Amino acid sequence: MKKKIYYWGPFIDKVATVKAIVNSAKSINKYSTKYEASIIDATGEWNDIKNDYPGVNFIDLNLNFYKSLPGFSFIKSRISYLIIFFRCFFPLKKLLEKDRPEYLIIHLIVPLPLVLFLLFKFNTKLCLRISGKPKLSFIRKNLWKISSKKIKKIFCPTEETKNHLINQKIFDKEIFVLEDPIVEIKKINSLSKENLDKDFHKDQIILIGRLTKQKNFALFIEAFSLIEQKYPNLKANILGYGELQKNLEELISIKKLKKKIFLLGFKKNVFNYLKNSRLFVLSSLWEDPGFVLIEAAATNTTIVSSNCSSGPKEFLQNGKGGFLFKNNSIIDLSNKIVDSIESTEQDLFIRKKNSKIQSKKYSTFKHAKNLEYLISL
Repeated sequence: MKKKIYYWGPFIDKVATVKAIVNSAKSINKYSTKYEASIIDATGEWNDIKNDYPGVNFIDLNLNFYKSLPGFSFIKSRISYLIIFFRCFFPLKKLLEKDRPEYLIIHLIVPLPLVLFLLFKFNTKLCLRISGKPKLSFIRKNLWKISSKKIKKIFCPTEETKNHLINQKIFDKEIFVLEDPIVEIKKINSLSKENLDKDFHKDQIILIGRLTKQKNFALFIEAFSLIEQKYPNLKANILGYGELQKNLEELISIKKLKKKIFLLGFKKNVFNYLKNSRLFVLSSLWEDPGFVLIEAAATNTTIVSSNCSSGPKEFLQNGKGGFLFKNNSIIDLSNKIVDSIESTEQDLFIRKKNSKIQSKKYSTFKHAKNLEYLISL
């Protein structure tokens, strides 16, 4: 009989970590011979999308208050976290006492399970998954520190984040790098053949992500305005939605780029768009290392990325797998876009080959085998 792994990661917005949770659970159920995985549906956050993930088991806490949460702006999100903490406290405790899973892997809103394990004893081993380079507030740093002895394993996605956490001297145990499960070759090949939006411009620049401060799309718009006269036929497609939509539309208008840069909204399948683009640009202020960066590499798309904290540089091997520009630099970004456009086919081939090799570290199969090995240590 397989041992149980439960995932805890209630979300208020569909950030990349949500995809990591789903793919991790799915990969365990598909490839592991020792474990079976289930995701805890804490607030009803999975209700509308469960059917999109065959091969994933969900355990419902039967609370279903997700749609009544205040929202995901900075202040509203903090209120939402508090509501989730207090309303899920005893239902999660009851579930762990009843089901006794072998492992509980916590991704999001981790203070709740950490506090539970500090206050009560469970026949479950706790694993902390740190996604992205964490902002170490006083509360977070000290909660992690006092919870360290209760945590069986700690995982993070990159060496840079691992070294950062070691230097902070928070945990009293080893920290392991566990790459996110992102790449499914058969799925990518299939999705790459789907139809494109009629407004999409082929063989042009593409950017993908939520329209937020982190993604820094305004920087790209500013950089594009510096080179568009030199390349009059160059266009850019931005896929995503978010709170900065109007701001970006206004900036595009001010720069007189309405016929050059197009906001195409959210696309469930991005692989067909990546496959039909000449260049992917990651303009983020921070990533670790960025799901869409790895997806671009897997689809053989040339990459221009910010040298931001904490992951693109590591993934792109200091520029061997793409073009790195100084973080938040309009001039350097515009220069690197020009470099990519004017590079030889041989140079682009080598960079794309190197990044594609790197992307294989993020396969769902490798993730399942690595996770199975690490939790058993």
